[in-house]
Amino acid sequence: MNVAQNPLLPGVFQGREKLVVLAPHPDDESLGCGALLARSFAGAGAHVICLTDGSASHTGSRQWTPERLARQRQAEMVAAIECLGGSARDLTWLGMTDSRLFQADATEVAVRLEQIIDGHGARHVFVPAAEDHHEDHQATAGFADALRNRRPEWSFYSYPVWCRWDDPDFRQTAARYAPVSVPQGGLRDRKRAAIHAHRSQLGRVVTDDPSGFTLPSGFIEKFVTEDEIFWRMP
Repeated sequence: MNVAQNPLLPGVFQGREKLVVLAPHPDDESLGCGALLARSFAGAGAHVICLTDGSASHTGSRQWTPERLARQRQAEMVAAIECLGGSARDLTWLGMTDSRLFQADATEVAVRLEQIIDGHGARHVFVPAAEDHHEDHQATAGFADALRNRRPEWSFYSYPVWCRWDDPDFRQTAARYAPVSVPQGGLRDRKRAAIHAHRSQLGRVVTDDPSGFTLPSGFIEKFVTEDEIFWRMP
């Protein structure tokens, strides 16, 4: 039984209801929600809001200034969304400072997010799990919590990225929230292509920063081959 035929899954997972994905950085949307987005772009529609400019991934590079890297990462994100069936119109780029989201005022950010989401007519919001160990992921979850207080009628779902990779107790962690496991079905190739569109995070763009960020070996395969996982934001 494919996802669209599974009566146990809410319509938002079947592409029948509009959704918004909050991505702390360019690539989180493809890793955690690539198949979900592809299904939604082909159905009711989706929108991605990227909070940071992604400019802190290679701070040791002299060739790639933060401004230049931010432009590269924005272009990569558009390419990733196109791989999933969307377009540049399906992306809102907030351009906040990478690795500094904790300094932002949660209420002000929530107001801005509310306006964007309202403008797209979505009522389902997907948010990085607060259990992720990256401060930007945790801050984004905090913004979503402030937004949920403003719009309690909306549905908020968490999607794990880093905790799914580096938390040895992830199964127990996720089990507390009764997670929904959503097969990727025939969308796996689209998701893989979207992840690979983020070339700067794969060591294919910045060549003068050996200490710069690169997705760990085996990381991409894990997210491409396994089901996507979501749970109601606690």
